[in-house]
Amino acid sequence: MRAVPDQSVVMRQHWEDLLFLHWAWDPAEIQKRLPPGLHVDTFDGKGWIAIVPFFMKGIRPRFCPAVPGLSNFLEMNLRTYVHDDQGRPGVWFDSLDCNQSLAVWTARTLFHLPYQNAQMSATKTPAGVIHYRSQRRGDAVTSEFAYRLKPETHHSEPGSLEFFLAERYLLFTQTPGGLRCGRVHHAPYPLAEVELGKWDADLFRLNGYAMPTRPPDHVIGSSGVQVQVYPLTR
Repeated sequence: MRAVPDQSVVMRQHWEDLLFLHWAWDPAEIQKRLPPGLHVDTFDGKGWIAIVPFFMKGIRPRFCPAVPGLSNFLEMNLRTYVHDDQGRPGVWFDSLDCNQSLAVWTARTLFHLPYQNAQMSATKTPAGVIHYRSQRRGDAVTSEFAYRLKPETHHSEPGSLEFFLAERYLLFTQTPGGLRCGRVHHAPYPLAEVELGKWDADLFRLNGYAMPTRPPDHVIGSSGVQVQVYPLTR
């Protein structure tokens, strides 16, 4: 699925300083929350749910420049891994919290994705430690993360858990016209080990899941990738 899609690009963006916190989860519990036409993807018989905080940079339509104050913002999503009836692997988002209201409106309106408005902030120390905070609008709980990506990077190996989790170039969304998919294209993630100082799993509660009773089962990070976004298709 790394091949460049035979479609016109509708948007360009940069995903930066990503933290992937993954929990192994009961596939049946995930399946209950998926729309018809989607099925849980499993690795060694386990489903996986991820919390992913990161920085969105340079967001712009294909023919427009980035706009200061609008094109850079924060995002944190809760996601799982699925395939459709055709066997195409992709990502299903339970929610995507964001601190840019125009981006929330655009994603909900044009891509039918479950974006949520949130108050968010992030800083990066000279030593590379990222302090990341998010509080969904209307909720009293603030999620806090502290992490540092180690400088050494690698690419995931086919057949590995990292490859299963990272090499996803389709997202699925439920629209008024039924299930649709959206393609993205980017170079393989440069993956890095993470020094994780603080983490939070409150997105599980906000999306109706039971809260995990253990730390993440798999943690990885990435300095980021340049991304091309394509229109929704069947």
